[in-house]
Amino acid sequence: MVVLCTMHPLHPVAVQKLVGSCPDFGRNLSAVRVVKRAEGKFLVKKLRELPDEFEVMKIWNRSVEEPGVQGDIDLVIEVAHPKIIAEYGELILEHCDLIAGSPTCFADQELLEKLKNLSLMHARRLLVPAGALWGANDIQKMADVGNLKGLTVTMIKHPTSFKLGSPLFEINEKAKLQESEETILYEGIQQETICSRIVSSGSNNVNTMAGGALAATNLGFDKVKAKLISDPKMTDWHVVEVRVEGDDGFEVITRRNNPAKPGAVTGQLTYYSFLSSIKESRYKPSGIQLC
Repeated sequence: MVVLCTMHPLHPVAVQKLVGSCPDFGRNLSAVRVVKRAEGKFLVKKLRELPDEFEVMKIWNRSVEEPGVQGDIDLVIEVAHPKIIAEYGELILEHCDLIAGSPTCFADQELLEKLKNLSLMHARRLLVPAGALWGANDIQKMADVGNLKGLTVTMIKHPTSFKLGSPLFEINEKAKLQESEETILYEGIQQETICSRIVSSGSNNVNTMAGGALAATNLGFDKVKAKLISDPKMTDWHVVEVRVEGDDGFEVITRRNNPAKPGAVTGQLTYYSFLSSIKESRYKPSGIQLC
């Protein structure tokens, strides 16, 4: 069974009710719980169309007055905010598997190591969906054998598709006045980009970059390069460019054009990527895993 977490951080009492009411978690049927935003609504609809594979037990959104979940829970899916993982990830992993849909929280190395070790201790899976990151598994393979020498993730969106905190917000407001010229909002190493986003109103804009840093295990958040571009010409697409560098001049460059209208934070096909990650997660071993 599955629980989906979306939109706003969960109230501590609600989390206690969820995991406290289910001390034993079965493994025969994937039970899901979801907390809602656009991704959450999409996932609820699609998972309910797969009754032989998943049972959506409960949906957490802005309301916390729901009673505790009855029955077995196998998986909690977070598509809400990195604070969910930071504040309640440890509690959830003590009882069931967890999909972290807001992996920007793992820029906190202490949190990453704590939850990674906890997942192994309890034989749980801490899962990070690839989302819009094309070639995540190949990046991870290169990193695992030490052949990955560099990774750059560039995200290009229409100015209205960014939800940013200061100082990127002010830069993007000026970008909205441009008719055709693109504006570089940020260019640097991952750690600085993601830390600046965590303190802002939303984290959607750099989840793909966070996934790249997690895939690039030998580089991590400190060495993966990131670039955010606000471009008024992006009226039909979100673009993610990934540049992978290896030994002896090895290089792979991909460009992913994801259908998205101005104002959309997440591209259409990323929703389906997330759904596929949920289905794939059932076959992953314990510990932190990309899916």
